[in-house]
Amino acid sequence: MPRRVSAMEAVLAHLRGAIERGEYLIGDRLPSEAELCRTLEVSRPVLREALRALQTMGLTVSKTGKGTFVVANTVEDPTFGDYAASDLLEVRRHIEIPVAGYAALRRTPENLDHLAHLLDRMERETDTTAWVAMDSLFHLAVAEAAQNPVFRRVIEEIRDALARQSAFLNELGGRREQSNREHRAIVEALADGSEHDAVEAMEHHLDRVSTTLTDIVRATRTDSPTEGGPEA
Repeated sequence: MPRRVSAMEAVLAHLRGAIERGEYLIGDRLPSEAELCRTLEVSRPVLREALRALQTMGLTVSKTGKGTFVVANTVEDPTFGDYAASDLLEVRRHIEIPVAGYAALRRTPENLDHLAHLLDRMERETDTTAWVAMDSLFHLAVAEAAQNPVFRRVIEEIRDALARQSAFLNELGGRREQSNREHRAIVEALADGSEHDAVEAMEHHLDRVSTTLTDIVRATRTDSPTEGGPEA
């Protein structure tokens, strides 16, 4: 079933389309928040989420007290905190896939209990912000299960970027339920002690992350922002 487009996604698509069509040129300042809210008939929180997404996509930059300015007219590589999406995903593939294999061989009963508890909470959680926080904790817990403090330190270093990426994918890609299923497959592989299955499960998870990012970057533009309910 297709996802229902949220109000934020509709506003984002409208503003992104206007920038890509050249209605706002590089260097232009976007209309004020008050004006955009009035024109697009959306609330300020919805608009601000869309503006943050534009900045993550690299299309705009926000200057305190001055407004939001266009800095690019095409989406190339979203940025999450200090890291570009492509750089982040490259590192995740080289670190988290083998880490999952080590975790399957080295995990302790306590590691499995912690991961199972986290996963149960994530599957029950309805608040996106709380889910995103647990998502980054989940990947940190897998690294801890590999029993190598260096792996944990690497994931800790990119944890903020992971959380930003997770929020972005959930807002624009409806990834939460699918991600829960992928996480469940990882935990089951760890519980079975299967290095092969754990590596495959993590690789599949990161492949889906990459595909969703690509779909967002190439998203078809729409021009019909209407404030609606939650995603289906």
